[in-house]
Amino acid sequence: MRSIELALQGAASVLMAGLIFGAGLPVVYALAMRALVTGSTVTEDASGHTTVHHTVLGRAVAGVLLAVIVGAVALGITMIAASGFGKTVSFSGDGILPTIVDK
Repeated sequence: MRSIELALQGAASVLMAGLIFGAGLPVVYALAMRALVTGSTVTEDASGHTTVHHTVLGRAVAGVLLAVIVGAVALGITMIAASGFGKTVSFSGDGILPTIVDK
């Protein structure tokens, strides 16, 4: 009976990781694009050329969200590369910055 419980806990962990990395990053990207266009104005000149003017706050929020995405992708690549070299990524030092340590 204990093995079923352990299997379900493992499945829950994989599901959460899949939601965070699989569906979570596209949601963050969508939020970044939405923040970028929120409050934007569009102007059109006499020749029909349109120009979009984004707000400073929208650009800042989109920049922060895109930086989160870049950081998550970099962390994922680091974890894959570290495991290929027989190492692992740990957050044990300060809890914020990842470090590559031996397994």
